[in-house]
Amino acid sequence: MATNNPAPPDSTRRSERSRRAIYDAALALVVEVGYPKTTIEGIAARAGVGKQTIYRWWPSKADVLLEAFLDLGEQAAHAAGQEPESGGTYGIPDTGDLAADLKLVLRATVDELRDPAFEAPSRALAAEGVVNEELGRRFVAQLLEPSLQLYVDRLRSAQEAGGVRPDVDPRIALELFVSPLAQRWLQYTGPISHEYTDTLVDYALNGLAPR
Repeated sequence: MATNNPAPPDSTRRSERSRRAIYDAALALVVEVGYPKTTIEGIAARAGVGKQTIYRWWPSKADVLLEAFLDLGEQAAHAAGQEPESGGTYGIPDTGDLAADLKLVLRATVDELRDPAFEAPSRALAAEGVVNEELGRRFVAQLLEPSLQLYVDRLRSAQEAGGVRPDVDPRIALELFVSPLAQRWLQYTGPISHEYTDTLVDYALNGLAPR
């Protein structure tokens, strides 16, 4: 008589569930106890996995948090309807209308910054990055710079199309609308909204002098 053996567990699905639980645990802990007190052991206990599971995938808690943040950003981009380009990065659309493209992406950024799931751990890690130089440099290199490069690429494309002066440095130009938003958000100097970022783009692209 044949016996029905249960199907073996799907290790891929199990690994993805564990990875997702680790992301969630790491982001939650850095908000609750701060970066210095967040440990691999604490993340493992919160996620319901053994700490060796974490060490098998990541060498340190900073690596866990970096990957968790990258995943959070990808989820936000997907929710905003952005499609990944080759290599898995989410680019800035190029419709031929630079102002509209920048406004679209900055509005999505505002939504992300106001999402409690993103805002709380972002603030905790941004604060730690000010006093922890190594962590700050890693987050800039692995999270911030790739995002800024997308703005550089889009502004360069606009230059080639004649929509931006050829003497403009795209890396400096992007700071006209990205930096004010970051300052408002980090230092609570004013509310952030779609209308605010739309105005930043208009001021940056049109200038302030009478025409």
